[in-house]
Amino acid sequence: MEQTVDNTRQIWGLVRSFVAIGMQSFGGGATTLYLMRRITVEEQHWVTDEEYSQYWGMVQIAPGINLIGQAVLIGYRVARLRGALAAMCGLLIPSALITLVLTAGYATIRTNHIVIAAVHGIIPATVGVGTVLAVQMLRPALTASRRDGRGMLAVCMVVVLITPVLLGLSALPAVVILWGAGIWCALGAVWIRRGKSV
Repeated sequence: MEQTVDNTRQIWGLVRSFVAIGMQSFGGGATTLYLMRRITVEEQHWVTDEEYSQYWGMVQIAPGINLIGQAVLIGYRVARLRGALAAMCGLLIPSALITLVLTAGYATIRTNHIVIAAVHGIIPATVGVGTVLAVQMLRPALTASRRDGRGMLAVCMVVVLITPVLLGLSALPAVVILWGAGIWCALGAVWIRRGKSV
C-alpha cells in the first residue's frame, strides 16, 4: 500500500514538473532542455548531471523529437512505464495548447513592427540559453572522460572541436556526424584500454 502511495506521488510529481516545463518552453529546444535539466537534475534530483547528458546522447541518435525522448527516459527512470507516460503528457499537452493559441494570434499581428522587433530579440536570447546549456551538458562528459584518463579526455576534446567544423563546412547529415562521434569515442576507448593492458 505504501509503495502504491509513493508511486502515485512520483507520477503526480512528474506530471506537475513536466507541465511546468511545457508551460515555460518558450524559445525552442534549448530553452526546454535547459528547464528540463534544471528541474530534473538540480531541483528534483531524479537523475544525475551525467545521466542527463547520457540520456540526451541516446536520444540524439534515435529518430523523432529528442525532447520527448528525453522526457520519456527521465519519466521511465523515476516510475517506469507510467512515469514515462506522465512525463510525456505533461510536456506535450500545455506546450501544444500554447502553440495553438500563439499561432492563431500571431497570424493577425505578424506584420506589426513591435512584434517583429521582439521576435528578433528572442533569437540572441535563445543562443545565450543554448550556450549556457552546452557548457552545463559538456561538463559531465569531460569529467567522465578525465576520470578515464588523459587519452580519453583528448578523444572527447577532438569531438567537441571537430563536430562544429563538420556541421558548418560539410554537407554530412547531423546523424552521420553523431554516429561518427560515437564510433570515434568507442574506438578511442578500446585503443586506450588495449594500450594500458600491454
